[in-house]
Amino acid sequence: MLKLIIRRLLGMIPVLFIIITLTFFLIRLAPGNPFANDKAFPEEVIQALNKQYGLDKPLHIQYFNYITELAKGNLGPSTRYAGKTVNEMIAEHLPTSLALGLIAYGFALILGVSIGIISSLRQNSSLDYLSMAIAMFGISIPSFVLGPLLVIVFSLTLFWLPPARWGEPKHLILPALTLSAIYIAYIARLTRSGMLEVLRADYIRTARAKGLTESVVVLRHALRGGIIPVVSFTGPALTFLLAGTIVVEKIFVIPGLGRIFIEAANSRDYFVVMGLTLFVSILLVIMNLLVDIVIGLLDPRISYK
Repeated sequence: MLKLIIRRLLGMIPVLFIIITLTFFLIRLAPGNPFANDKAFPEEVIQALNKQYGLDKPLHIQYFNYITELAKGNLGPSTRYAGKTVNEMIAEHLPTSLALGLIAYGFALILGVSIGIISSLRQNSSLDYLSMAIAMFGISIPSFVLGPLLVIVFSLTLFWLPPARWGEPKHLILPALTLSAIYIAYIARLTRSGMLEVLRADYIRTARAKGLTESVVVLRHALRGGIIPVVSFTGPALTFLLAGTIVVEKIFVIPGLGRIFIEAANSRDYFVVMGLTLFVSILLVIMNLLVDIVIGLLDPRISYK
């Protein structure tokens, strides 16, 4: 396992180098720059701003300077928010996305795994068909439709929950439900398929033959193997949630990473776009590594040699 971790961490370096190189040059292929599209600035001011941020230098010099600063852990300044660095912006907005993402995925795990287990134990029953129909509905309905529907029902009709903003625990409920809907559906279907395969295994038949109760057979023996597809799905899913979800943050006015990423892309804030891209890439690699470790602990038959 230690060799796996070291190998993955070393292999992460060239992957991240390629990602940041492609991002650096692709974003500069877009027309305009952070200041040229702002008609309120005279040409002299734009030239001064380009010089201040090093955007007046040849492209290869800009790239070398950026890689040099990146090696020091500096993701660069924001051209949209004067006086702020990308490191400061990530540190400021990450806790919001982190709280929302973890709560949403907690909802998804509890509900999705429960639905999947019940469906697998009642295969081809009306309960199974109903559960999978609800899961398909969760996959099909987009968040920009579900979010406003939840606001209409629980905020504008029943007056139970606030429709937007951020700051109190009650503000988490509607956006977390909106985010978790599609993941509840995926996890339910993955759990059902994994459990159906495991429940037919010989060791489950042996456990039942020993006289173990059905709850012990399911929760202690079958679930450990049946949940492996869910663990594999957790890596990219949790990365997407923790990095910020653009639509939900826009609907509920949440100051997370997804929102500042869109603002940076629209305003050609090069350093913020590159910094967030690099951050999400690192997070994805780390999450996938953790997933591989957990899967190895759940299933000793898996070898990482």
